[in-house]
Amino acid sequence: MRKWLIKKPLRAVIVITLLMVALLLGPATVLVADDARLAQSWRSARVDSAGIAPLPSEEPGAVIQVYAARTFGWRGAFAVHTWIATKRAHAKSYQTHHVIGWRSGSKVISRWEAPDRYWYGSKPELVLDIRGDRAAALIDSVKDAVASYPYPNSYTAWPGPNSNTFIAWIGREVPELQLEMPPHAVGKDYLGGFQLVDWVPSGTGAQLSLLGVLGVTLAWDEGVEVNLMGLTIGLDPQDMNLKLPGIGRVGPTPDPRRDS
Repeated sequence: MRKWLIKKPLRAVIVITLLMVALLLGPATVLVADDARLAQSWRSARVDSAGIAPLPSEEPGAVIQVYAARTFGWRGAFAVHTWIATKRAHAKSYQTHHVIGWRSGSKVISRWEAPDRYWYGSKPELVLDIRGDRAAALIDSVKDAVASYPYPNSYTAWPGPNSNTFIAWIGREVPELQLEMPPHAVGKDYLGGFQLVDWVPSGTGAQLSLLGVLGVTLAWDEGVEVNLMGLTIGLDPQDMNLKLPGIGRVGPTPDPRRDS
C-alpha cells in the first residue's frame, strides 16, 4: 500500500515533466536556431516590405491578405504576430489592421502602409490571399469586424486577448475568408469571458477552449488540435502536416490562395 502511494505521485511528476519537455522543446529549438534575430535591436530591425504582396500599380483588383511573422524578442520562439491587409479595387495603397500591445488606449490600429512589412526583423509569411471580386465583396465585412472587436482596449500576450485573438475574431466574423490560423499564433483560441465553444476561424469546424489555456479543435481545414497552456499540438490530415509548439507546421503549408 505504501509503495502504491509513493508510485502514484511519482508517475504524475514524470508525466508532467514529459509534457513540459514536449511543450518547450520546439520553442527552445527556435531560440537556438534564431539567435541572430534575438540579438538585434528593435530600433535597427527591418520594417520594410518583403516584396510578397502585389504592388497596387500591378494589381488593380481588390485584395485581402493575412500575414504572420515571429514576434519580437524571445516571445518569437513561442508565437507569431498576425495582421490583415486590405486594398479596394483601383486603390493606390493598402490598409493594414493590427492589434499592438504597447499602444496606450485602443490597441487596434489601422494604417496605410506596406502590407507585407518585416515585423521588426522577422520576415512575414502569407497566410491568406484573396483577390478580385471575392475580395471586393468581403472588404466591408472585414472592416465591420475590425470595428466590432470586443477587446479594443485590452491586451495580454498570454493567453489573450492579443493580436492573434483579433485576427481569429475577424475570421469567425467573416467565415467566407476561410482563414486558417497558424498553429503557433498563440491567443487564437482565446474566446473571451466564460465562452467555451465557438466555430474555428476557417468556419469548417468547432473548438472547445477554456480561456485559451486548455482546449481542443476539430475541423476540416485545421484538422485536430490540442491546446495545452496556449500552445498547440496537432495533426492536419488534409494538408499532411504536424503542428508543434513554437515550430508551427512540419510538412506542407496550406495554400493561402482562395478562388476569386
